[in-house]
Order: sequence, then structure tokens, then C-alpha cells
Amino acid sequence: MQAKDAFYIGGAWVPATGRAPIPVIDPSTEEQVSSVPAGIEEDVDSAVAAARAAFEPWASRTPADRAALLAAAADALEARTDEIALTISTEMGTPLSFSKAVQVGNPVRVLRSYVDLLSRYAFEEEIGNSLVVKEPIGIVGAITPWNYPLHQVVAKVAAALAAGCTVVLKPSEVAPLSAFALAEVFDEVGLPAGVFNLVTGVGSVVGAALSEHPDIDMVSFTGSTLAGKKVMAAGAETVKKVSLELGGKSAFIVLDDADLGKAVKVGLGNCFINAGQTCTAWTRMLVPAGRYDEALDLIRDAAAKYPVGAPTDEGTRIGPLANANQYKKVVGFIEQAVADGATLVVGGPERPEGLGRGFYVKPTVLGGVTPGSRVEQEEVFGPVLAVIPYETEDEAVAIANGTPYGLSGGVFGGDQDRAVAVARRMRTGMVDVNGGRFNPLAPFGGYKQSGNGRELGVYGLEEFLEVKSLQL
Repeated sequence: MQAKDAFYIGGAWVPATGRAPIPVIDPSTEEQVSSVPAGIEEDVDSAVAAARAAFEPWASRTPADRAALLAAAADALEARTDEIALTISTEMGTPLSFSKAVQVGNPVRVLRSYVDLLSRYAFEEEIGNSLVVKEPIGIVGAITPWNYPLHQVVAKVAAALAAGCTVVLKPSEVAPLSAFALAEVFDEVGLPAGVFNLVTGVGSVVGAALSEHPDIDMVSFTGSTLAGKKVMAAGAETVKKVSLELGGKSAFIVLDDADLGKAVKVGLGNCFINAGQTCTAWTRMLVPAGRYDEALDLIRDAAAKYPVGAPTDEGTRIGPLANANQYKKVVGFIEQAVADGATLVVGGPERPEGLGRGFYVKPTVLGGVTPGSRVEQEEVFGPVLAVIPYETEDEAVAIANGTPYGLSGGVFGGDQDRAVAVARRMRTGMVDVNGGRFNPLAPFGGYKQSGNGRELGVYGLEEFLEVKSLQL
């Protein structure tokens, strides 16, 4: 893959200056495949200035005009599915079939969802003698992670552009290449200069510059809770709006009337998707104590159907972790959990057989995990599941709610109404009931230290709008 040596600023590719480029590593081989520029504060200043100059003309366009450009971008992105999917699989290790269906497929669907939404969203309403107007918040700094490198970008950028905002994007330096493809798409379809700008670099430089910048009106950040706290603190200096989608430690409650075989299949699939590098992953499976041993037997059988291998191998369901730091972190979590008294039901810290290179870990299931232990409380971000028995429904809910996080969760039971009632008790922003599917129109976001604000659909659009009342 060709190295990138320019930023996309003001509708043009601007040669990078400053620091040495950042290498992009293929996690399946541990070899460098490309590089991207390491931006500095001056690059951010240039991008923000371009976004500021483009803001009023873009905000004044009709929703139909903005929708037409988003529709064209969706078509152009879809036409490049195979190419971009291979790029994502190469830069962060997700299996190629998953990259096509989800890593590229979801961004296309999200773009089109905002095209549809713009055709029917009311930006004005009358309340008594007042005209209430919803206006774009202004210049948005978007800071995105590596685990869903294009989807997380589009979830922010599509909504911001639909609202009439202009954007400066800093993608993760771990998996930045798909963001360049998106910039190429926007350029190809004729998005006005300065509406979308791309500056790559490290969070401590480019991310900090965006968070602190006095001409940025809003920062939308997805990443770790620790980094999110820094973004919020930096944004406080200028009292800008900060929207955060942070970590998770989601629980999957299996009720005593559930079809246990189906529940295990659904729960394991959710935990292991994208090699466990999913903020919404259900990494704690809570099962009735009386069915605990049965559940572990079913898990052993189900886990065997998750082969680990190269992203381009057709049979691979779990690819490598995205980078060396993540690999060390996940292996360390497994080792610490065992040292703390957990038992290995499946997997372990050793490399999978035959995979001596690459950041591969075995899909791992831990039994004997104690509520309150590190592996039960902290986000692992790898294919590691903790199975925890409970005696009563109240205890299950208490365990599920007993972490600092509240992003996602699941409930599986034989009675839908009862399962929904349990889901309502969970202090989390999203809950799937009996395998309910991902909905790109539903609000995405969390409670507690999983962040604030919402993405996707109407709620995602409204994150980027200010509300003004005109008394008539």
C-alpha cells in the first residue's frame, strides 16, 4: 500500500510537514505496510480555518442539497467495497468477510440513513408564540478509534454534515488508511472545499489541538474512558460541547427460562465479534447457578467453531488483535485473571497453534470469575469472556450494573415480556433482547463512564444541532 504524505484540507491534498511519518503495521504479519503524516498544531490550525471558511455556505444549503451529496458518497463508497475492506483488514486485522459486510457495509447504510432522515426531519417547529429553530452547532472536531475505523468516522461525519456542520477529522493512527479513502470519495462527489478535512497524527498532539482549539465548537470523541476524560477536560477551557462514546463492560444476562444453547451461541458471538475489539461486546455472561456447569459445556463446544487465522483466510472468524500494545494488554488480562483464581474453560494466554507471527490470541473463556475482580470490572478489548453464576434475578441485575460502565448489554429468556422487564433495569444505553439485531437508526451511546451523547439516527443528528427560540 502506498504511503500517505498529505492531509486533506480545504478541498486539496496538502503536503505534510513536521515530524517523521507514522508507520501503519499489518497486525497479521507485524510488518509495515504504509505510513501516514504526523500532524502538528499548525496543521490543525489550517484545517480549522478551512472548516470555518466553509461553514456558513454549507450551513445555508438546503437539506436536500446536503442529502444529495451524502447519497453520492454512499454510492461511491459502496462501489469501492472490496478495495476498502481489504485495506481495513490489512490495517487492523478483521476478517475480510466481516470487513465487507460490517466495516464497509455499515458506513454505507449509515450514510443512506441520513439521506432518508434529511428528507423528513423538521428543522423548525412552532411552540405557542415561538418559532423553534434547530441550527448546526458549527465546526466539529471528530476523533475516532481503530476498531471500526470507517464506521466510527462515518457515524460522526455523516450526522455532522447532514446537520450543516463542517468537520476536521483525526482518525486513529493505528488504522488510518480507510479515512483517506473516505476523503477521496468526498472529493470525487464534489463536497465543497473545507466541509470535510483530514489531519492524521497522535492523540497527544492532533487530538489535544482539536480539543483545545478556540474555533472548534464541538468535539465528538470515541475511544477509551481515560482518553475521553482528557478530551473533556481540554474542551472545558473553551466551554465547547463534548460528546463522548467510551468504554464498556457489558453483561449478558441469561434467564432461567432461556434456551441455553441458543443463548450461549448468541452471547459468544457477540463477545468474539471483531476479535472482541468492540466497545459494546458482552464480555460478562451471567447464567443461573443451577445451569452453570451445563453452560460451560455448551460454551466449550461453541468456542471450537471460532477458528483463529489470517484475515484473508476464508475460514477465519477471529483475526489478530490490532496492534502490539493491545496484544500485550489482552494476554496480561488473561494471565492476571488466572492468577486471581479464575479457571480457563477455553483458550489461554499462549499463542494459537501455528501462528508464531502476528498479534493473535486464543478466544478465551474464564470460569470462576468473582464480581469485583479486575477482569470482571475492566474493559479487556479482546476475545475474552467471563462466565459468572447468579442465584436470583435481582443478583444478576446487581452484577450487571456493578461496574463503572453502562454502554450495552443483553438479556435472553423464554418469556419476551420478562426479558424486556429485566432489560429495563439495566443501567446501560443499549440492551439487545433475545438476540435483537443492530439498528443503525437507533441511538447509540452509554450511561455512566461509558460517555454521554448519542450517535446514529435522529439522536445522532441532534447532537450536532443548537436550538434557538424566536418569540413572535
